[in-house]
Amino acid sequence: MNLVEILQQQAIDRPDAIAIVASRNGIVAHRQSITFTQLAQAANQAANFLQSVGLKSGDAVLIFQPMSIDLYVALLAIWRLGMVAMFVDPAAGKDHLDRCCKLYPPQGLIASSKAHLLRFRAPALRRIPHKFAIGFPVWGAKRWAIAAAQNSSVEPVVAETPALITFTSGSTGQPKAALRTHGFLLAQHQAIASSLQLKPNQIDLTTLPIFLLANLASGVTSVIPDVDLRFPGRIKADKVVRQIQKFQPQTIAASPAFLSRLADYCDRHNLKLTSFDRIYNGGAPVFPRLLDRLQNLAPEAEVYAVYGSTEAEPIAHIAYRQLQFEDLMAMQQGGGLLVGKPVAEADVRILPQTKDAILPLSREEFGDRCLPQGEIGEIVVAGDHVLSGYLHGQGDAETKFRVDGQAWHRTGDAGYFDWQGRLWLLGRCSARIQDELGVLYPFAVEAAVAQNPAIARSALIQIQGQRWLIVEAQAAGIDRLQENLAWAKIDRILQVKSIPVDRRHNAKIDYPTLYQCAQQWAKLSPNPPAKSVYSQTAISKL
Repeated sequence: MNLVEILQQQAIDRPDAIAIVASRNGIVAHRQSITFTQLAQAANQAANFLQSVGLKSGDAVLIFQPMSIDLYVALLAIWRLGMVAMFVDPAAGKDHLDRCCKLYPPQGLIASSKAHLLRFRAPALRRIPHKFAIGFPVWGAKRWAIAAAQNSSVEPVVAETPALITFTSGSTGQPKAALRTHGFLLAQHQAIASSLQLKPNQIDLTTLPIFLLANLASGVTSVIPDVDLRFPGRIKADKVVRQIQKFQPQTIAASPAFLSRLADYCDRHNLKLTSFDRIYNGGAPVFPRLLDRLQNLAPEAEVYAVYGSTEAEPIAHIAYRQLQFEDLMAMQQGGGLLVGKPVAEADVRILPQTKDAILPLSREEFGDRCLPQGEIGEIVVAGDHVLSGYLHGQGDAETKFRVDGQAWHRTGDAGYFDWQGRLWLLGRCSARIQDELGVLYPFAVEAAVAQNPAIARSALIQIQGQRWLIVEAQAAGIDRLQENLAWAKIDRILQVKSIPVDRRHNAKIDYPTLYQCAQQWAKLSPNPPAKSVYSQTAISKL
């Protein structure tokens, strides 16, 4: 089934219902909101336009456009013709762009007028045959438009037909291409719709592009926040609050950085967000203190922490109200981060940690390898919504293996199941510290530290054979930290102004950058006191 057929059914079932609300008029749709019928019509006409210039089924179209009505008109037009939507992070640099375009050459480019400036820096973009500009006219590109109203047929596809391709930076510098088929996206929609309890006519404040697709397929109205979603940790929360007050969404799914900014603003202005009945928090580690703040912000809502990855979304989730006192105490004492029971669509197991590739296994061999409850290992997951491999097998050896032909994904995360069948995270397998004192995992410490309201975030690393805890905290926040963490045998506690985080969610620790900073500081001060205050800004300038 072509993904577009689901949208067409929504247009039939609820023709006048609003599909997307945006803060600005779309270039194609010329409106700030669009119904399911109007969206289907716009996608149909945009498909005619793309077809008229010679694009055809199987062609890849590279897209540089933020979340907007125009983005989803373009996506649906591309899929209507059986083409492949391609996304590359422009911030990764021109070399990365060139490698991605060489790996999977696009035949079309749809980009905002501003994004077309990248063509001056990236030769690969200049070589793309068909270019379209969303916005004001750009030299060398056609104005993105829609053809005259006429029907175009939906290209028939099979489950294995490619639909979406994205890229991640491989460990060797060579990008890995995650190619998602129509069948995969349909399965992912079903998993997200089930996990997030999506129902027609709901209103959702939507911050994640893939979740908006699930909303469209479920008949849910999506309100796109009027902020720059590339930097969730820097959003202007007052704008978001005004949208919430105006449109009264019942649900939101967002990163911890986004929701923290929202909670900070509401705390300062003594506001409650009473329209929400469900809040989903994911994309980065979600600690109980943030869940508690969100519960106070929306007292009637169910507040969830969602665990997943790019290759498998979602994997597990838990509601804040399901957390017991014993769970909080376990996290305080090194138990890690509780993320709840796996979703019904995911088969999750724990395997012994190994850096080696895992060869194909029989079902019986796999069962023998899986660890029992309480034993720590690597979290692996399978399911129809789990990416089975990368393009040309790049990266498969490190992250995939097969059991009687079924693909399993190695998350690279360490964890274990408790006696209730709930999953606990301990951080990246590669980040565990193993020394003469024993084994210590990052989340064993970071989940405990996260319950301290004076500490914004923390990171456990090993520098020159020592256990270092880096904390982003107020001065008074670390007074008794060494004493409270006596069980972790921390050698150094370093207080900094800010801990580097990832670009995408502004919430995951950027460990490579942090390691570089800490190693430079260690060279300058080889014998610091046990508790040292040093500026991250100063470190980064060394």
